[in-house]
Amino acid sequence: MSKIKYKSGYKYQTWADYAVQTEIKGYNVDIPFVTLRPSGVLFISQNYSWDGPSGPALDTKNFMRGSLIHDALYQLIREGYLGQSTRLAADKELRKICREDGMSAIRAWWVYQGVRLFGGKAASKDGGRKIEEAP
Repeated sequence: MSKIKYKSGYKYQTWADYAVQTEIKGYNVDIPFVTLRPSGVLFISQNYSWDGPSGPALDTKNFMRGSLIHDALYQLIREGYLGQSTRLAADKELRKICREDGMSAIRAWWVYQGVRLFGGKAASKDGGRKIEEAP
């Protein structure tokens, strides 16, 4: 019997394809589940898995879309498709989307401060989820 390989820690999965205009332009990336066009349009495919808001944050509806977009962008940074210099723009996208979705200005500011202070590891090359094996 062979072992399975998997990654843990994901809580959510998209039910349908999703597209959003971002300020991150000039890249053409097409990997399974995530596509970023030079125009800045980010496509996230159905069945994309992400962990939602991280840290002590609450998983509220006004945080879900922002966390999805932010996680997809950080994945592209972590995997080397986007440079580390785009992390600031990804963090700003998170704050902007959260505000658009009704998050209070003060909470969105705290969210932004949190990813600025503590998000570096999640965007680093070794910040991805460890591949596990079972049994």
